[in-house]
Amino acid sequence: MATHLITGAGSGIGAVVAQRLLERGDDIWLLARDARRATELRERFPGAQSLVGNLADPAKLAWAFGQQSLPVDLDSVLHIAGVVELGPIGDTPVKVWNETLAINLVAPAELTRLLLPQLRQSRGHVVFVNSGAGLSAHADWGSYAASKFGLRALADSLRAEEHGGGVRVTTVYPGRTATAMQLKVHQQEGKEYDPQAWIAPESVATAVLTALDLPRDAEITEITVRPGR
Repeated sequence: MATHLITGAGSGIGAVVAQRLLERGDDIWLLARDARRATELRERFPGAQSLVGNLADPAKLAWAFGQQSLPVDLDSVLHIAGVVELGPIGDTPVKVWNETLAINLVAPAELTRLLLPQLRQSRGHVVFVNSGAGLSAHADWGSYAASKFGLRALADSLRAEEHGGGVRVTTVYPGRTATAMQLKVHQQEGKEYDPQAWIAPESVATAVLTALDLPRDAEITEITVRPGR
């Protein structure tokens, strides 16, 4: 039985990963932005524990964690939360840049930093659920793609730094996945949304668990998941 901390467990890929880990008997800790959300997550995932910390304000994560009991043993941190706001760079205000970079990049870096002592002790695993936008940037995706390119760099640097101590680092690059975020993207694009046209969250969750479950003699560094239709 392993212990995992998950961000983004409230919906989509994160919710599927959390449910699968619980069903197989693992312990999960779910990061919530506030106490109300933490209660909702514990009710949704009976047996789960929660931590409160707002990814939109990564500078306060250390203080927030200092007021709570952290997991003593931790086998993985799964960074699945994210936000997206489309628009031309010429029309994207600083507020959108700051929020996108905070949640998608700076918060994962800070969360990882705060939990590295436990991960080093367990020779654990950090998984970053990135995006196809972390490999190729297109028009109107500037702020989101920049955050995801940065997340790729974060993962690569972390892997180089921690590999010798046995900490594994995996980046998963899903293509368009049928989640609430994808619905929002389609609304912003002015397109009709058909969830059947895109990857099921369960398929991306399978990729995440495959990386976690790989025997210790190997490491999956990157997984790219694309729609099969």
